[in-house]
Amino acid sequence: MLLIYVKTLTPRINYTFKQVCANILGYEIGFTSKIEEFVAHEGMKLSYGKQKMGNEFFIQEAGLLNEQGFSDVDLKFYSWDKTTCFFKVSERSDIPYDIFSASFYLLSRYEEYLPHVKDDFGRYPFEESIGYKHDFLEQPVVDLWAYKFNILLCERFSKDNSVKRKFQNKNVLAVSEAYKYRKKGLVRSIGASLRDFFKLDVSDLIERFKVLFFITKDPYDIYDGLVKESKQNHYKWHFLFQLSNYSINSKNVSYNKIKYHTLIKSMGDYGEIGLLPGYEALYSFATLKLEKKRWESIVNRPLSFVGSYNFDLNLPTLYNNFDKLEIEQDFSMSYAEAVGFRAGTCTSFLYYDINFERISPLVLEPVVFNSNCIKHHTFFELKTQLEKIKEDVEKVGGSLNILMNNKDFDDWNKERKYLNLITYLNEK
Repeated sequence: MLLIYVKTLTPRINYTFKQVCANILGYEIGFTSKIEEFVAHEGMKLSYGKQKMGNEFFIQEAGLLNEQGFSDVDLKFYSWDKTTCFFKVSERSDIPYDIFSASFYLLSRYEEYLPHVKDDFGRYPFEESIGYKHDFLEQPVVDLWAYKFNILLCERFSKDNSVKRKFQNKNVLAVSEAYKYRKKGLVRSIGASLRDFFKLDVSDLIERFKVLFFITKDPYDIYDGLVKESKQNHYKWHFLFQLSNYSINSKNVSYNKIKYHTLIKSMGDYGEIGLLPGYEALYSFATLKLEKKRWESIVNRPLSFVGSYNFDLNLPTLYNNFDKLEIEQDFSMSYAEAVGFRAGTCTSFLYYDINFERISPLVLEPVVFNSNCIKHHTFFELKTQLEKIKEDVEKVGGSLNILMNNKDFDDWNKERKYLNLITYLNEK
């Protein structure tokens, strides 16, 4: 067991040390505030505080984990081998940075609680993040710091520093519009056809009639092909289906359609299925609760995971609403327009509510690639970025999670390159 001495065990210290030492490095850990117990412990041990007590492994605290609430923190950034770190401490510390304060700052999304200007979609802009500003957005720095710390800790106690984690993937498909033309109802189909006619959008008008008269397949109906592709290449999907009311932000087929219910349940035979909350559900607890109830009535089992594809996280309200509804897992932790680690990690972690200094049971899955990025980067740029990121994630035995949309594959042959990239990212 790794015994950790702290003067006062705060929720932040408990949360961060468990994430870094237990979840990432795999240690069984314990805390003590009794000096006698700490001195008597014969195994691996470290102290975390202002002053070193003796010859123990010592990490000097920067103070963030003993605070409550949030304030504008003056951060200074430094190079540390091949990565970047902050919360630099004195030479008395056995590592030059308080990696636990730095990890908490990223994992809790501390910076998103601070005043900021949202983008046109109401999202926290990736350009505002310290990861982007200081060029470490594409690195799982929390995991890299943990591994650096582990090497030094094991050297002190002459222990093997290998960490028993295996590289893994989670592929998520968000279905915000199950079909482009089919199952939209007579009124919507006539209205859309008239719109195409008056806008002289001949290609869409022809495509619409071909689909509606069963001459060709609906462009968004890619499910059978995707399942076949993933089976051939030995990877699986998590599917997120939207069940919102029709609105300016939701153009999906009606949640009442039997065909849509059949599709949802059939995908459950090939992977895990969850809910894609609509825009209104991200801001309204009542709407989120209603959509959850719809999902459970279709699938006949409790909803366990959700994810947001295009809209903001609405921190901390959204995650607190997930908590109230006993949702266990979330796949929203990504930037819609940038490749990288929004929370600085490639390891799943618990949500921490800074407003109430509370550790939630909600598990957040970091997503490194949201396919909205396709609009803002060339394929070569994305491929190069993801190949490098995969190398880093493999080094720390983390999880490489991607979030796609069924619309991404509307032209199957044209999008072959993205299917090949997904296959590569899933190779072990």
